[in-house]
Amino acid sequence: MAGGWARDGAVSEQIEASVSDELARMKAKAQPVGESFTHCAECDEEIPQARREALPGVKLCIDCVQERDAAFKMRPGINRRGSKDSQLK
Repeated sequence: MAGGWARDGAVSEQIEASVSDELARMKAKAQPVGESFTHCAECDEEIPQARREALPGVKLCIDCVQERDAAFKMRPGINRRGSKDSQLK
C-alpha cells in the first residue's frame, strides 16, 4: 500500500528490482573452472576426493572456505529510486 507521491505497486516493483539485481550479480560471480586442486591453495591440506568431484575447479578446503565466508561482510542494499523520507534528509 503506497501513499503520497508513489503510485500503487511502487514498493513491490522496487523490491522485485532489488532482488533481480542481486540474483544477476550472484549469477555473474565467477565460478571455479578447470581441474580441482588436490591440496588447498591456502593451507596445503588435502582436499577430499568427494569435494573435488562435487565442485569441479575447487581450489580451497572446506575450513578455508568457511573462514573466508565468515570474514565476508554483506554490502548494503542500494535504494536507487529513493524514498520520500531519504529525500528529506
